[in-house]
Parts: sequence; structure tokens; C-alpha cells
Amino acid sequence: MKKVNYEFGAQYFRDMEYGNDREWLISNGLGGYSCSTILGGGNRVHHGYLVVALEPPSERILVFTRTQEQIQIGSNSYDLTSQSYITNPKTGHNYLKKFIFDGVPTYVYQIEDVEIKKTICMEYEHNTVVVCYEIKNGIDKASINVIPLFNYKKDEWFNHTSTIGLDVHLYDDILKLEPKHNQNLKIQFYKSEGEYVDRRLMPTLMTSPNYVYEDNHYYKYERDNGKSGLDSHFTPYEIRINLEPNETKKFYFKCTIEELNSKDGFDIIEEFKNRQEKLLDIAGYEEELAQKLVLSADNFISQRKSTNLKTILAGFPWFGDWGRDTMIAFNGITLATKRYTEAREILESFAMYVKNGLIPNLFSEHVGDLAYNTVDGSLWYFYAVDMYLNHTNDYSFVKEKLYHHLENIIQAYKNGTDFAIRMDTDGLIIAGDGSCQLTWMDAMIGDWVVTPRNGKPVEVNALWYNALCVMEKLSLHFKKDSTEYIALSDKVRKSFRETFWNEKNHCLYDVVDSSNEEIRCNQIWAVSLPYNMMSPEQEKQIVQIVYKKLYNIYGLRTLSPNDQKFVKEYIGSHYDRDASYHMGTTWVFPIGGFITAYCKVNNYSKEAILTAEEMCLIFLQHLNDGCINGIAELFDGDIANKGKGCFNQAWSVGEVLRAYTEDVLPHKN
Repeated sequence: MKKVNYEFGAQYFRDMEYGNDREWLISNGLGGYSCSTILGGGNRVHHGYLVVALEPPSERILVFTRTQEQIQIGSNSYDLTSQSYITNPKTGHNYLKKFIFDGVPTYVYQIEDVEIKKTICMEYEHNTVVVCYEIKNGIDKASINVIPLFNYKKDEWFNHTSTIGLDVHLYDDILKLEPKHNQNLKIQFYKSEGEYVDRRLMPTLMTSPNYVYEDNHYYKYERDNGKSGLDSHFTPYEIRINLEPNETKKFYFKCTIEELNSKDGFDIIEEFKNRQEKLLDIAGYEEELAQKLVLSADNFISQRKSTNLKTILAGFPWFGDWGRDTMIAFNGITLATKRYTEAREILESFAMYVKNGLIPNLFSEHVGDLAYNTVDGSLWYFYAVDMYLNHTNDYSFVKEKLYHHLENIIQAYKNGTDFAIRMDTDGLIIAGDGSCQLTWMDAMIGDWVVTPRNGKPVEVNALWYNALCVMEKLSLHFKKDSTEYIALSDKVRKSFRETFWNEKNHCLYDVVDSSNEEIRCNQIWAVSLPYNMMSPEQEKQIVQIVYKKLYNIYGLRTLSPNDQKFVKEYIGSHYDRDASYHMGTTWVFPIGGFITAYCKVNNYSKEAILTAEEMCLIFLQHLNDGCINGIAELFDGDIANKGKGCFNQAWSVGEVLRAYTEDVLPHKN
């Protein structure tokens, strides 16, 4: 079995901006995470070693930013900090020999004849992180000062020294920090070696720093996206550790919001890696891409406190669990990885919150705050259930826990439900009352609907037909009357073919009941979904047009470049980015549907499989860029060479993994 391993050498450390473009992330299965750059500093507001979800997987708070190191070797001092500031940057990454990510991140520094290894790891299903050091000293006496940076803030907020608000107390080897804004939370920090030095007692002058705070950290990523980019952190103590000549020393630090236990930091790393090996064994793939994406997928599966069941987070570092995203990612994240217990829990978790035939668009801890503005989320749910059955044959679970919800969803869509979602006289689904966006192309700026899709969206009606076919299948299996579903699916198929076919462009209209002929990627699901309505020749033409107009290496463009409204770049302020979000931007997740459709219309020929394999394997390059071992949310619409949006997105990972393991690997030989 191959080992998932990434290694970056000195050529990646020459330039701070270039190095900071590569980030790492690990998660704890509770919605919390740890992430930073391969240089070791912060470049975005979300970077931190311990971000905890106070109400899993929601309410994420940064409590422990990172550790910074200064080493004294004989009479020489070296600062290993890598960080941009308003003034001059610190360039400790110049001492990096290599950065390794083998499921956990490790920084390896070489200073004179001293080697320092620093590994960060979370304890799975705990709000705990450890920072473990292995130091091989040279021929001189040396000492290392490790400075922990603390904070208390929402992970998307910036903090100032005046608003951090942490009280600190020292008890032997343990620092205890209490947020003034949340006295129910206790942050504990443990050292296995060294002595604490109170930085509050260090003398300061007008020209010397305030040692209690690391202030004015400058995050270029945030500045480029229209934010201030300035942040501050609390540094009340540092830990000093002495090293004898030629001594090898191992020690660790542990930060948690739980009760401290005696588990060794290095044992936590071993546990974490053993669990990853087990996930790879369960999935059973030998191919490099599949193995890497199996581990990437694990980051998104999280416990949900409100249901005490699993859910799927839409993306890191800022998304929670969204209904639509979960159902699209579901097949790749849980089924391709053979994590069937988690898959069952996720389906049950969303079933608990079906309301008026709709699953939540955005999950929340508070039922009254749930957002249901999605016309397609409930229909993707049928697809997820169907794929779950294909993998598990677990009809008893579906009958006991899900079937009555599926029946209610169909009736709600037929009779009409919230947001003017209803079945029209032709059997097709029409949706939208102008109050909000209901499909995945959901950007709004004030009252401006950036991508208006009220009416009959193409993918919604493809999903509607699939839902009816799934209900026919289930009704027959459960020996229930399927007449209604058979008759209605026949009607929908006839209406869809008459209504959506664009003879002029040899493809499908994106939305019917609107006066445009935009060529968008949504039509691909009318071909890729299991139950289809178009003729084989029409399906082939659809795929050809999408390939020619929308395929862009790492995904599909959301709008043809030939359209006058096409926007080349996703960049700038929040306004600018929302204005381009679905107006040409290349999204990754539709590539899964495209690969499936491409293989299908080419009858899974040897040539088609080779082309599809190449489309999948190109992502191995991207896994080395952006978020290491992750796949970004989107790319520019013009040149797709740098991931943007969320640096690691569930449906991006899920759909590439699904297409690779469903459409490529089984058909290669």
C-alpha cells in the first residue's frame, strides 16, 4: 500500500508569498481544525493550531494560534518565526530544510548543526492539539525558547490587543486561560519539558516590543480580498528548554478546552496516523489519487451535537454543513470510502429536519434558525438514498427511517410548498418568488440577484425525474402502489424533452420561463444522473457542447466564455467576488457529473476511460498546491491555475473521488 506523503524543499521557501500559497489542514471530527502554511506563519485569519467548535460542528473559535521558536546556539541567536507584519517580516522559514505532510504536518529546521522537527496533530474527536518537538543538538550548548500564541475569537474575525480578553494563571506545568467573554470556557496549556518565563516581566521601552502581545500580523490573503488583514495574539509566557552538546531531546505541548489527560503527545500522533491507515484499509484502494482523496474526505465528516449523528461539512475553513452540499458530496465522501455507518447517520440526521418537504439548506444548532431556501437539496437527497442502497442494499433502514419522508417530499413538491416551489401542469417543477435564491447559483448582493434562475431550472427537473424513478423503485421493493410515480415520471420525461431542448445550440436551456439562452454547466446532470430523459444522440451533443464551452481542466465554467456577461476572474472585494461567483467562475464539483456523462455517452470505451482517467489524475498536481491534499472550491473562469474560495471543499473532493472510483477504476481493465 502506498503512503500518503507530500514533501516540500527549500525551493518552496525562497519567497514568502509563494510559500504561503501552500497550506495544510487537519480536523478533529467535531467541526474543529488546525491549519497553517508550509512556512509556519499566518496568512489568513483562519490559521491556527486549535480552532474548536463549541457547538459541534458550529461556533468555531480560535484559542491557540501556534508556537514560535527562538534558538540560542553558543553566542548566536536565531528566530524561526515566519510572519508578515505591517513593518518588516520575520523570515525564519529560511531555516526550513523541508516541510512534510504525511497526514500530519512536520516542519524540519536546520540551524548550524542543530536539527529541529516540529509536528502538529489533533486528537480525534477531542478539542485538543499537540505540538511535538524532536531536537538533535550539535556540539555546542543551546537553548530554545518556544512562544505559544493564544487568542479567543470567532475564526473569521480579526482581533486587536485591546479585545483579546484572556486572563492567565500558571499552575506548575499548566497554563490556564479564561476568556472574559466566555467564563464557561477554560483553555489549558501543558508543557512536558522546560520552564515558563513570564513575558509580562520583560522590560519594555518605547523602541522595544510589548512582549505580552504579537500584534499587527499582516495577512496578505485577507488584504487581497478587501479586508484589513491585521490581527493580534496573546503571548503571556514562553517556555525555555536547555540542550546539552550532542543531546537529542523530545518534548511536547498540549492545548485543550477539555480536562487535561496524561496521554503523551507523540502517542496522539501515532493514534492519529493509525486511524488514517485504518481508513485506507477500509476503502481498499491501491491507486495514489484514491488513497489521497480518502484521507482528504475524512476531514469533512463531523459529529453534529443537535442530532448526535454524523454530518458533512461543506468546506474549510469557513463553511458548516449545508443540505445541498452534503447530498452532492455524500457519494464520494462516505460511499466511495466505504464508510457506510457514517453514511446512514448523515441520511438520518437530515431526515430529522425535513419541513414542508424541504431539507435544510443551512444546518443550525437552533431549529428556529434553520434555512430551507433550496429547491434542489431535497431532490439530491433522493439521489443520495439511491446511491446508498446501491452500495449497501440496506432497504430495512430506508423503509424504517427515510421512506415516509421521501413520500412527503414528493407530495410537497406536487402540491406546492415554501418559496413558490411547486409542480406545474406539465409535471415539471417551477420555483422562486423573488425573495431569495433557491439553486446552488445563489449569490445575492443586497436586492441584486446576480444569477436569476426563477422558473424551471434544468438540473432541478432532472433531479425531480430521478426522484420519481427512485420512488417507483422503492415502492415496488416495499410492495406499495407505484402507479402514481410511473405515470408522473412518464409525463415529466415527455415535458422535459419538449421544453428544455435547445435545437439552435444542441444542448439544454438552463432555465425555462426566462428569456435567455445562457450555456451553463447545470445541464450536465441531465446526462450524468442514473435515470435519463433525453435520447442518446441528444445526450452526446450535450456533452460535446459542455466539453467545448465549459470544460476548464479543474472543473466546469458556470457560463460560456462567449457570453457577454462572462467574468474571467474571481478576485477582489466581497462584492466583486459575489458578482463573479457563478458568472463564468470554474467550479470543481460539476467535473464529477461531466466525467460520468462523458464516459456514459461514449459507452465506457477504452479511449473514453483513458480520457476520464487523465481528467481525474490532473488533480494530483492540485493536491500539491493550495491546501495540501485538498481540492479547492473553485478557480477563475479564464485560466484555471490557482484554487480560490474555500481551500478544501467537500463536494470538490467527493465528486472527483466518486467519478474516479465509479467511472474510471472499474472500467480500466
